[in-house]
Amino acid sequence: MHRHRLIQLTSLVLALALATAAQAGVKEDLQGVRREIKEKNLLLSKTRKVETQVSGELQQIQRSLKEKQDNLTTLGRDLAGVERGIDQTMAEIEHTRQEAEQKRSHIERRIVALYKGGDIGNLRVIFSSESFPEMSENLRYLKSVLAHDKQLFARYNEDLEHLKGLKARLEQDASRKEGIRRSMEAKKREIEQEQNRKTSYLVKVRQDKQGYLSSIKELQANARRLQSMFERLEARNRKAYSAKNRGKSGSGSQGSVASLPPPTPVPDKGLGAQKGRLSLPVRGTMIESFGRHKHPDFNSFTVSNGISVAAPAGTPIHAIFDGEVIFADYFKGYGNMIIVDHGGGFFSLYAHASSMAKRVGAKVARNEVLASVGDLDSSKGSMLYFEIRYQGKPVDPSPWFR
Repeated sequence: MHRHRLIQLTSLVLALALATAAQAGVKEDLQGVRREIKEKNLLLSKTRKVETQVSGELQQIQRSLKEKQDNLTTLGRDLAGVERGIDQTMAEIEHTRQEAEQKRSHIERRIVALYKGGDIGNLRVIFSSESFPEMSENLRYLKSVLAHDKQLFARYNEDLEHLKGLKARLEQDASRKEGIRRSMEAKKREIEQEQNRKTSYLVKVRQDKQGYLSSIKELQANARRLQSMFERLEARNRKAYSAKNRGKSGSGSQGSVASLPPPTPVPDKGLGAQKGRLSLPVRGTMIESFGRHKHPDFNSFTVSNGISVAAPAGTPIHAIFDGEVIFADYFKGYGNMIIVDHGGGFFSLYAHASSMAKRVGAKVARNEVLASVGDLDSSKGSMLYFEIRYQGKPVDPSPWFR
């Protein structure tokens, strides 16, 4: 009887140690999630600072855009003024051209008349005078005609020079107009490019911010689930401690435990005795094994704490051994995930399920259906990610299967 009590007490102590180890593993995961939340919060803080900075830069760009738009308005007024000047110059050119044409026509008529009359015509004007005063008057008339002709030629030449200047001014105004037009187009392109660049950057920053917020929300949900799991394991510890204390009290009436010979450890009759005898939880193709793997393209390594088995979506996922479901929910990076406590410090984990058939607290038997294969949070398509953990630490599952 006394030996039986001692064996009972030893079993309680072993169970307590295993539960404590499992609790330590969950606590370690919880601390990891909290560290990730802290990192995401730091990234979020930096993103918010960048958002504030970019928003300020966009406000500055808006002010700059207003200045450039004001410049465009000024250029537009300048352009309108140049176009008015060009119109006026064109009108002036046309007016001067008509006047020059009239003078040229008048000069042509005078030349024709002089050609027809020749020197005899002029002598006739002089000698046809009946008196000396009349002859003097005729001479004055000839002089005035010559003076008028000289002025006419001079004005005609002035008109030609004026036309030449007007044409040069017209060419300058046209060149200035083209320069203003090009400047306006360049300003418009600059405004559009600057605005589009900053707006696109702000959109990206805000998308990053939303991504961090969403990630933090999911991580916080995972932390709450881990905390709940941690509390359940703590409750088991307290229960085990109570049983241990009761065992000590019961054995005190029959003498000291320390005075008895050490007990022989009880062989594990649970999952620990099934190594090499289990069936894979799902039928499929192994696509990743346990341990360290080198990337095929980059000089880097990744570590897998379990195995990955590709299988069609909806394929049943079976429990590898009897146990109790202690987690059945979404977990970031693992999708829908189920964890089964098999006792003796052993746990099994099933991830990326499309749907789950069991809830927390459910008792499951060996080969009982837990969930269906899916691809939630999987980067490799439809598959099952599977782990075996002993005392909270991952072990290579491969040797456990037939």
